[in-house]
Amino acid sequence: MSAPRPDLSARSRKFVGTVLMVFLVLGWALAAMALAQGRVTTLPAFWQFLAYVVLGAGWIFPAAVLIRWMQRHDRRPDTL
Repeated sequence: MSAPRPDLSARSRKFVGTVLMVFLVLGWALAAMALAQGRVTTLPAFWQFLAYVVLGAGWIFPAAVLIRWMQRHDRRPDTL
């Protein structure tokens, strides 16, 4: 049985989260551009509007989860 792994410190979480956020935004932008250039232009106007709203704002939800993880407080070791 292995010992429980300690959590990352707040500073480490913020660094890792920042790097992941950059990749998230870049990846999302590239994927959104690829979809918008190909499939979205063939849709009717209402569905285009809806697709652009989802593609433009969809990155906010994964980013919010990542930010919440980054802002989590450190666990303090139990003291006697």
